[in-house]
Amino acid sequence: MAKLYFRYSAMNAGKSTALIQVAHNYEENARRVALYTAGIDDRYGAGIVTSRLGPQRPATTFDGALDFFAEIASLESVSCVLIDEAQFLTPGQVRQLHRAAHLLDIPVICYGIRSDFAGEPFPGSAYLLTLADSVEELKNICACGRKATMNPRFDERGQRIVSGAQVAIEGPVEYRPMCARCFYEGLAP
Repeated sequence: MAKLYFRYSAMNAGKSTALIQVAHNYEENARRVALYTAGIDDRYGAGIVTSRLGPQRPATTFDGALDFFAEIASLESVSCVLIDEAQFLTPGQVRQLHRAAHLLDIPVICYGIRSDFAGEPFPGSAYLLTLADSVEELKNICACGRKATMNPRFDERGQRIVSGAQVAIEGPVEYRPMCARCFYEGLAP
């Protein structure tokens, strides 16, 4: 029985590296995979899953208009669907992926973060946490050594950004993995 999987973490925990490794494992066993990444995130080029360690893989980009159930149903001989930047899925797309795993019997493995720079949930991640048959946290650490669970945003001067659009990929912004204690200590009361 195929399942919908959600593997999440704070920033920089190796989600894309893990996805690339899973793709490699399937292909080493003569199995075809379908890779998807969010079109909105083109930091390393459009349609490329990139690990900060260096490995890259081409992928099909998705936006909110893609019908994943129809897309997966049209694929031939695919053994697994892998999705990077899954926080950018719409709630409807998460439901489509859940249906595809169960009705088309193809495992779907999604990788992403749960919350934005302000600690607010991404809608796609909230639905993945609700519908995924298997949820796994990939661990990362804060600069203080505690487990990182938050993703605060910083500007080019290293100053914390506490308001703004939920998604900011372009421009001089940086996200850092941070534990909840450091996240809240860095906010004004």
